[in-house]
Amino acid sequence: MVKGKLLKGCIVGALMLGQAAPATADSDGLVGGIVGGIIGGVIVNEANKNRQRQTVTRRATTQKTYINSAQREANRETQVALNYFGYPVGAPDGVLGRQSRAAISEYQLTLGYPPTGQLTEYERTHLVGSYQRAIAGGAVTMQQAAANPLGLRGLLVTWRDEAAGVAMPQVQQPGQMALMPQTPAPVVEAAAPEAAPAEPGLPTFLGGAAAQQASLASACNKIALMTSTNGGYTTVANMTDASAALGEQFCLARSYAIATGEEMAAQVPGTTPDEIAEQCLGFAPAMKAQAAALSLEPAPGVLAQTRAFALGTGMAPPQLAATAKICLSVGYARDNMDVAVASALLLAGLGEAGYGELLGHHLSQGYGAAKRTDLAFDWYGMAVDAAAKGSTPVFAPGQPERIELVRKAAYAVAGRDDEAAASAVPAALPTFKVPAAPAATTAPAATAN
Repeated sequence: MVKGKLLKGCIVGALMLGQAAPATADSDGLVGGIVGGIIGGVIVNEANKNRQRQTVTRRATTQKTYINSAQREANRETQVALNYFGYPVGAPDGVLGRQSRAAISEYQLTLGYPPTGQLTEYERTHLVGSYQRAIAGGAVTMQQAAANPLGLRGLLVTWRDEAAGVAMPQVQQPGQMALMPQTPAPVVEAAAPEAAPAEPGLPTFLGGAAAQQASLASACNKIALMTSTNGGYTTVANMTDASAALGEQFCLARSYAIATGEEMAAQVPGTTPDEIAEQCLGFAPAMKAQAAALSLEPAPGVLAQTRAFALGTGMAPPQLAATAKICLSVGYARDNMDVAVASALLLAGLGEAGYGELLGHHLSQGYGAAKRTDLAFDWYGMAVDAAAKGSTPVFAPGQPERIELVRKAAYAVAGRDDEAAASAVPAALPTFKVPAAPAATTAPAATAN
C-alpha cells in the first residue's frame, strides 16, 4: 500500500498534466492511486485526525474474509434492501464489498447515524424490516414515497420515527393502517420514580433525529417536466415567477457541473467512478464549518474562511480547483448536497466567481443550506459582476441572456429594486423640438420708370 507521505508527493500536476503512475493501493483501500492523493490533499487535516482509525480500516479490508451460506444470504438480503431504497450496490451477491459499504454509509447518513459502513444490528433490522414493509404496501408505499421530499429514502426516516413514537402529524393514506397495525401498549400503573431536576441546555425535539435534506435530483426532474410543458425555459421577457426561473437555472447549472466533472474524472487513470466518489465524501466533514457559515454569514466572511481553508491544504490552486470540480460533479450526481456545497464554496474561494451562482441557488432554493434569499443575493451578484467584466460564464456560455435572467430574478426574490432596470431608457420613437422657420419677407414691388 502506498504510504500517505509518498502519495502526497505524487499529486503535483496530476490533473493539470493528465499523467500519473498506476495505483498501487489494494482494491479496498480508502486512498488509492492519484485521485486518492488529490482528494487526500484536500482533506489532509481531517485525515491526520483519523489516521489511526483509517489504518485499522485498511488492514481489516485487506484480509480475505470467508463467510458461510447463512451470512451470505443475510448480506444479500441487506443488498436487496439497499438497492430498493436507492442506495445502489449492484447485483446482490452476498459479499459486502466497497460499493456495499459506501451504500451503507449513505443509508446511515440519511438516518443521521455515523457513516461507518458497518451496520449495527438495529440499523440492519430497520433497513430489512422497512424493505419488507414497503413491498407489502404495494401501491400505497409508492404514494407515500411520492409525497415525501426524500422519496423512498424518506420512508426510512418516517418509519424510524414512527417506531420511536415521534412521528410528525401527516395525512393518512388509504390503507395505510393495514400495512402495520399498531397495537396499543398495555397501561401499567406504577409509581414513577422521582425524576432528577433537568440540567439547563438547548431543547431537542423529534427524538434527536437529524434534519433531512430534500432531493435536488427529484426536484430537477419535476422542473424539467414543467419546463417542457411550458414550452421551454423562462426568459427575461416572460418571467413571472422569479423563484421558478432560478430553479430552472439551478438545474441547468447542475447538469453542466456534472458533465464537466465527469469529463475531468475520466482523464484520471487507474481509478473508478466509485473510488473517486468515495474519496470526495471527505469534502463534507473537512469543510463543515464553512458550509454552516453559508447559511448564517454574508458572502465576504464565508469566502475569507474558505480561502484560509484552501491555504491550509498545501495544494496548488489549479490542482485544488480541478479536484473541487470533480467532487462538485460527484455531489450533484449522487444527490449529496454537503459535497456539492463544499466543492462550490472551494471554487468560489479560489477566485472562480462564476460558481457563486451555485451558492446563490442553494440559498434561494433551500437545498444543502437554509433558505436565505437575503444572503443569496450577494452570491448571485458575484457571478453577474464577473460576467459583466468579461469573464466567460461557467454555465451555458452560449446563452449570454442567461446571466441577465439570473440578475433580474435575484433582485426579485430578494425584494430589492433593480436599479439597472429602473435606469434603462424605455424603447420609443425619438422626438426632437425643431425651432420654427422664420417668416418669409415679401420683396417690394418693382416701380416702373
